[in-house]
Amino acid sequence: MSAAPRERRVREIISVARSKRARFRDDRITMAHGAGGKSSQSLIEGLLLPALGGEQLAQLGDAGLIDVGGSRLALTSDSFVVRPIRFPGGSIGELAVNGTVNDLAVSGARPLALTLSLVLEEGLLASDLRAEVDAIAQAALIAGVSVISGDTKVVERGHADQMYVCTTGLGVLDERAALSPAGLVPGDWIILSGSIAEHGMAVMLAREEFALEAEIVSDTRSLWPAADALLGAGADLHCMRDATRGGVASALNELARSSGVGAIISEADVPVAPAVAGASELLGIDPMYVANEGTLLAFVAPASGPAALEALRAVPGCELAAQIGVVAEEPAGMVLVETGFGGRRVMDLLAGDPLPRIC
Repeated sequence: MSAAPRERRVREIISVARSKRARFRDDRITMAHGAGGKSSQSLIEGLLLPALGGEQLAQLGDAGLIDVGGSRLALTSDSFVVRPIRFPGGSIGELAVNGTVNDLAVSGARPLALTLSLVLEEGLLASDLRAEVDAIAQAALIAGVSVISGDTKVVERGHADQMYVCTTGLGVLDERAALSPAGLVPGDWIILSGSIAEHGMAVMLAREEFALEAEIVSDTRSLWPAADALLGAGADLHCMRDATRGGVASALNELARSSGVGAIISEADVPVAPAVAGASELLGIDPMYVANEGTLLAFVAPASGPAALEALRAVPGCELAAQIGVVAEEPAGMVLVETGFGGRRVMDLLAGDPLPRIC
């Protein structure tokens, strides 16, 4: 999508958001407002965007861009709340670093630095805090970023799940990147960088609320190596998005709406580990809606698809990268799934909060 149609699409989003402001009439905030589904969309488009948003915020990108001294910088902010704070494959500290650098990476920006704010609950074991600080330091080292500023607060016992972590990430836009959430074009390949739902399922099972055991570990990792590989492959790359809260389904719906296009997904081509598929079936959960912390979606012109896949599969952790569908003109703003039985169904945004909070 060229710059002019993209700007028109952003202006349309702003106009729609302002018209919806009066329709945000919920009396109280519920957990559904943080689930990444329709309630989250209502909160953002019905209240936050009309009050705060210009064209930059209205794009609903993973990071905002700003020009400073001849460089184009990317800035993102995030908060991490997860219970338990340690889970198979990761912890809240590692998650905070990777989640923040990933928002920069899928925006086409090389991560440079983080700020870190810790909200600690009274009674938190010093050994647990020390472990998370070490996890933050290790993850930052691996991701190639420095923690350059921060803050610490302590709240009364019972006012936090041991600890919350808030971050801001700074990156510099890669000169090879020309990405936009409104940049999807009919015919684009929809590429997934690896198997899905491992993070969310690992956290859910770690709570021991379900009589179920499975060897599932979180996929939390930095996505800059994957983004760098895609940018370096010479692919005609239009957009990237990490499939975190709300999973692949929510990310696809958000981007389809932003670009005014449809998405057709082949259910059989979506990589899902057998343990995740089994646990999801037993729990009655669709893995497409479960959060990931080291998996991205990429939208590339069809001529660039094979090269993009080859580049991704050479990145550790992305060996299972696959084309899972295509962008279509219709149905605009919707996602359809081609099932294994030969039919099609709508894959809509979450209507409530059916999943436990996992990020």
